[in-house]
Amino acid sequence: MCAALPYSDFVPLLNKTRARSEAHNPPIGRSGTARSRTWSAARTALTTFFAVDGFLFAAWVVRIPDIRAQVSASHSALGLALLCISAGAVATMALIGRLCVRYGSRRITVGSLVALSLSVLLPAHLHSVLGLGLVLLLFGAAYGAANVSMNSAAVDLVAEIRRPVMPSFHAGYSLGGLLGAAVGGLLAGHLSAAWALSLSGALGLLVIAPAGTALLRSPAPAWTPAPVTSVAPVAPVAPVGSASPKRPKPVGAARLLVLLLGLTALCDAYGEGALADWATLHLTDDVHAGAGLAATGFAAYAFAMTAGRISGTWLSMRLGQTRVMLFGGLTACTGMLLGALAPNVPVALAGFVLVGLGLANIFPLAIAQAGAAGGPRGVATASTLGYAGMLIGPPVIGFLADATTLPVALTTVAATSALAGLLAFTVRPTRSHGHTDHGQRQSLH
Repeated sequence: MCAALPYSDFVPLLNKTRARSEAHNPPIGRSGTARSRTWSAARTALTTFFAVDGFLFAAWVVRIPDIRAQVSASHSALGLALLCISAGAVATMALIGRLCVRYGSRRITVGSLVALSLSVLLPAHLHSVLGLGLVLLLFGAAYGAANVSMNSAAVDLVAEIRRPVMPSFHAGYSLGGLLGAAVGGLLAGHLSAAWALSLSGALGLLVIAPAGTALLRSPAPAWTPAPVTSVAPVAPVAPVGSASPKRPKPVGAARLLVLLLGLTALCDAYGEGALADWATLHLTDDVHAGAGLAATGFAAYAFAMTAGRISGTWLSMRLGQTRVMLFGGLTACTGMLLGALAPNVPVALAGFVLVGLGLANIFPLAIAQAGAAGGPRGVATASTLGYAGMLIGPPVIGFLADATTLPVALTTVAATSALAGLLAFTVRPTRSHGHTDHGQRQSLH
């Protein structure tokens, strides 16, 4: 899934400040210098951090069956232990937002990924459910810290580059997750869980060392962002390695915007969590697919989401972020209705692909806009709400499936996907000084 500053040239919520901002930071066209620095050392390093985050989490997920056997956990006991990951993440996010403001996003990002690389080693060395739960609290805390700090640091870079590149960071996470799942699956028959997770953690540390050095040494944005509606003007960014500039807490309209964007992330994550846990079971039980074919259902969804995020920047620049989120929600809604109510496997798989494409960019763009409106605290608030959506999705689907049927329960994902798109539309850019989302898009070409 961190000095976060508004990227005022294209974030819809800040459109009204565009005229004032352009007086100091005129748009840079095709021949400008900003375009040449879009893949700076800092952006490359931060994308690498997102990939490491996805890789480590996937490395853990593929070894859950081995860990379960090792601690002799029942399904319910394992469920409670896994809940500790979410509890640790949610409990940490607000604190990390404050630490990012005080100490700087990049420092917290590096420290969080080091902690995640170390904590992923621990579950394989436990032999009781209680011990596993305690260790997963630590793992979840590191995972939550990494997600808040990385996203907040990404908001800074998006602001500096002045292009909607947030989806590219999350594409790094998706690619890292796919790589972690593939490597973990290959090692499953040859190495124990302890060795596999140890190698994964060591690889994470090896990658973090050069990436962290590059991130911390890269110059910080040398510009002064425009204020956000009712939030007081923000001080210039501090030098790399120093604390982030003091920012006021989101108040008034800005706080409401952060909450709306957090709800958008929640609706998106509800679908992601539900698909992760229930897609394969739906294909086997309701569509009567074989085990091997059913396994391709989630893979198709994951690959489609990765592809959607890779193209997210291009789409955002040409359609505008509001349209990307709105059309994405409606696409996911259509796909989930197909996937849930399909009479055969090909139609269901096509539906899952549409869900992956539709949901791909809603979460990263919502988090980016929350960071623009509220800084690291905005990222923390929206991330916490988003994580809550991923947490409640699977059990809600399970309860509804017991009360009705699994296909009917999965249609709630269609509803929340459409709601995510509509919520994004409520925070669309307002017309100010003749500028619209389309006008902003043109200035970025």
